[in-house]
Amino acid sequence: MSRWRFNELRRYLPRPWTALVFAVALLLALPVLTVMSFVLHPAGAVWRHLVQTVLAGYVLNSLALMLGVAFGALVIGVSTAWLTTLCRFPGRTTFEWILLLPLAMPAYIIAYTYTGMLDFAGPVQSTLRTWFDWQSGDYWFPQIRSLGGAVCMLSLVLYPYVYLLARAAFLEQSVHAIDVSRALGCGPWQSFYRVSLPAARPAIMAGLSLALMETLADYGTVQYFGVSTFTTGIFRTWFGLGDSGAAAQLAAVMMLFVFALIVIERRSRRRARYYHIESRTRPLPAYTLRGWRAGTALIACALPFALGFLLPSSQLLLWSLQTAAETVDAHFLRLAINTLALAAGTALLAVLLSLLMAYGRRLSESVAAAFAVRLAGMGYAVPGVVIAVGVMLPFTWFDNTIDAWMRLHLGISTGLLLSGSLFMLMFAYMVRFLAVALQTVEAGLGKVTRSMDEVARSLGYRSLSVIGKVHVPIMRASLLTAVMLVFVDVMKELPATLILRPFNFNTLAIRAYELASDERLADSSTAALAIVLVGVIPVVVLSLSIARSRRRALGQARLEEPLAVAP
Repeated sequence: MSRWRFNELRRYLPRPWTALVFAVALLLALPVLTVMSFVLHPAGAVWRHLVQTVLAGYVLNSLALMLGVAFGALVIGVSTAWLTTLCRFPGRTTFEWILLLPLAMPAYIIAYTYTGMLDFAGPVQSTLRTWFDWQSGDYWFPQIRSLGGAVCMLSLVLYPYVYLLARAAFLEQSVHAIDVSRALGCGPWQSFYRVSLPAARPAIMAGLSLALMETLADYGTVQYFGVSTFTTGIFRTWFGLGDSGAAAQLAAVMMLFVFALIVIERRSRRRARYYHIESRTRPLPAYTLRGWRAGTALIACALPFALGFLLPSSQLLLWSLQTAAETVDAHFLRLAINTLALAAGTALLAVLLSLLMAYGRRLSESVAAAFAVRLAGMGYAVPGVVIAVGVMLPFTWFDNTIDAWMRLHLGISTGLLLSGSLFMLMFAYMVRFLAVALQTVEAGLGKVTRSMDEVARSLGYRSLSVIGKVHVPIMRASLLTAVMLVFVDVMKELPATLILRPFNFNTLAIRAYELASDERLADSSTAALAIVLVGVIPVVVLSLSIARSRRRALGQARLEEPLAVAP
């Protein structure tokens, strides 16, 4: 082939970085595509049995759970966001960041904790029976292990998604619009309902969609409370009925709920362009609350923090102190090492892939590369149990195909090469959490100007050298944040770990789940508390970052204010 023809052919071939982005994106999208392919499979006997018996219950319970959590997260998240943004009352500045702490508490851990406190043999009912000399059957007490209990547990730990985005939207709103509403006679409530809330609706819907995706993905809470949802149904179908195809079809139906949430969130975000947000040269006007109004605001902000973080973490700490002598041993340390090594390895790999993909998209600047990056980040919207099913099926097929070929041609058996290995588990984590690292890395990469790349290339550096010598030093804070976020998410992940973990390999999350399932709630507290303490770190860092950016914005506003009023 002549050089001219070769050069002409190269014009139609993807660039190396674009090809890398596409290859990684397709590989990470494989589990989701595998699950969705089962929509077209013919219905088997097990699937027909599920449709006739339990599928309607899975759908209704999942919808009821989502509606209940949506109501709870909206009420708590929006009200506390508005109070801490546009009102002044004692403790407001403290509540601004501590209201995010329940985000560090996994839903299944708070479920175990409240069950230990509120169950018949727990301290609350035991104290009531002692005080009033009651016996069993003499009184009524709400049942914690119920659908309503699951709604409460999930609402307490998921409202920070709504609170965080709603508060950010309130902070960015136009001062002039609020001033006009007050000049027209609107009180605090009317101004909130007619001005602040409509302008913040897209952000609120985005936070709500994240909370509902986490609700659909939850397994530990609903399984422990005996609520039949899609996640528990997939487990029962896979391990109880032994039909992976029916489990995949059930996962495909579950994906329809996820896609519906994504569509709703996208549509609500489009409305953001209709709301004009002006650059602000002074802080938002504040409503100073006194007397019973200040007390009501204080209680409204203190209750979510107390119920969602302070009370359960205090109970976990108390149990841990009581059982530390029996639970903290060589086995616990091995579990901690397993968890830390798995989380650290996955986090580092996720950040490395994210850096390569983000830089590849930066180099190509094509719609195809942008689509590939979006495809790679699709897994974060998919529940862990669905990803586990989607990973297990192609990996098992690959192992069986290789083993059959080796038996036929070489007379030896290769066994399971990938199934049941740490590689498969880490791959599932990558599918699930790559989007977390990718968004953080892309935000950091956006701060690196194109001129820096051009200068580095003019000095003779190739692409990989530019990443290592220019981008990484500048993006160090963003990269560390991405590592920390993925690290914590891997530590908390339960359903994917339950399905894909290697034989005789446990983590702290599995340990807490197994002990709680055996009704050894106090013994599970040490592992649960370790997960919570690690999860607090990124929440505190996020809170401090928001506070710093807010102070910086107000400082800039004060500097610009004389210029804004000058003639």
